[in-house]
Amino acid sequence: MKVITQREFRNQSAAVMDAVEAGETFHITRNGAEVAELRPLAKRRQPTTEELMSQARLLPRIDAAAMRQEADEFFGTEDRLGDDDDPFERV
Repeated sequence: MKVITQREFRNQSAAVMDAVEAGETFHITRNGAEVAELRPLAKRRQPTTEELMSQARLLPRIDAAAMRQEADEFFGTEDRLGDDDDPFERV
């Protein structure tokens, strides 16, 4: 960890950011007091397809008819498309 002044950070920001990207951490001071820590973000790992599928299996099942009934009760049915109308169907 390096300690730099606000002025050093301002004047050498590109070099400081390159160092942070390489894994270095900086404490930035103003008038001799530390006011900030600049450190690299933790890299997030992308989940594998298998991990996503195993998580999806844990989700609750959806009852489409019950969901439609709840939506109709909440929103009403006057603007709803008919049961045979599929808004996502390609023409």
